[in-house]
Amino acid sequence: LRSHGRFEYAPIYARGAANGKTWPNGARLAVYIGLNLEHFDFGDGLGGQLVPGANTARSADVLNYSWREYGNRVGAVRLLEALDRYSLPCSVLFNGAIVDHAPEIYEAHVARGDEIVGHGWTNSEKQGDMDEATEKAMIADVTAKLEGRPTGWLGPWISQSHVTPDLLEEAGYSYLLDWCHDDCPVAMTTRSGGSILAVPYPQELNDIPTIMVRRASAADFAAMIVDNLREMLEEQCAKDGPPLVMGIALHPYIVGQPFRLRHLRAAFAEIEKVAKEGGIWLTTAGAIADAWTDLAGDDATSAGAGRAKKVAYYGARRAVPTALATTSSEAPSSGPPTDTPPPDAA
Repeated sequence: LRSHGRFEYAPIYARGAANGKTWPNGARLAVYIGLNLEHFDFGDGLGGQLVPGANTARSADVLNYSWREYGNRVGAVRLLEALDRYSLPCSVLFNGAIVDHAPEIYEAHVARGDEIVGHGWTNSEKQGDMDEATEKAMIADVTAKLEGRPTGWLGPWISQSHVTPDLLEEAGYSYLLDWCHDDCPVAMTTRSGGSILAVPYPQELNDIPTIMVRRASAADFAAMIVDNLREMLEEQCAKDGPPLVMGIALHPYIVGQPFRLRHLRAAFAEIEKVAKEGGIWLTTAGAIADAWTDLAGDDATSAGAGRAKKVAYYGARRAVPTALATTSSEAPSSGPPTDTPPPDAA
């Protein structure tokens, strides 16, 4: 089987130096909100669709474009108000094109102190469809438009080429959000011999796949957020395992609709309540990346980190299967890991 060559497999309880650690405030669970602010080409390219097929060869797609634009004109403002009401920090994923299109929204988030994350130039295109030179130039253009603020990146449509992690690391980015394969940050090897951190980003607690694809209700989506929070906090954040990450992905043209926002505010209120009780670290994706680097030490930048010969699986709660407790502790020194099994693997 082909491999991406970016990191090795490691079960959730095997995270090396991060096992048994906590986030900076002593909590076991970090929670962040990823708010996507996007601008689209009128009449061409990709875009979320309220009514598929509304555009024809002879007509402009006014229906779907207007629905998405409502998010920038109205939904984004209402979400800013909700974030302020519940004292929630935010990682804001900006298309470069939104800065000129809706400068008031960009400036409001900068003034608020939110984290600014790179999110391609426009969601009318996929980053993974670009050749390397075009992709490199696009990353540079977005970084400049966002005034050099981003240290993190999410590709439009969670799309990457085979060299995206390399280009981002070479452009000075420290983390990306596209790889949604773990509840902890994971170091990904890059072609320079360095690494870039993959911070967990939600594909399930995400309003596009949940509401627009699976047709879940606003109440269902809000309940999912609260259920996920409670399950991770009460059942999965054991003291001997690593600290975990929970993200919530939002788009203002979806959850900024009044009937959905009413339910989302209830979820926000629960998050604020738990944060005030000290149960979670309410933060940003960038702060999570920085904190993970500090608490995991060398393991934070090693693509094979956490593969210890003996691990305590959540203390005495359950036993580690013998086959999983005897994997290799060696990590590659540089370059993408190979598919060769570790010396003591079966």
